[in-house]
Amino acid sequence: MKITTTEFQQNVGHYQDAAQLEPVAITRDGRTQAVLVSAAFFELMMKGRVARGVEDLDATTLKAIADSSVPAEYAELDRLLDGWQP
Repeated sequence: MKITTTEFQQNVGHYQDAAQLEPVAITRDGRTQAVLVSAAFFELMMKGRVARGVEDLDATTLKAIADSSVPAEYAELDRLLDGWQP
């Protein structure tokens, strides 16, 4: 959904509700200046972009990491790291 700044200012509550279903692009002079999204969507997007310490991970996530493996088709990538040091 795309609306003007004026429309947003006149109907803030309506567009806050609309943002629960889809992002609301707010334009000024024909260009998108901001995008209103739900708090849930914002949190989801930010979680993937914020580094957290291992101590902050829950047990389910830690187990998933511990149980994971790299598919054999990518074994060549391990060989690229042989002898690498930071």
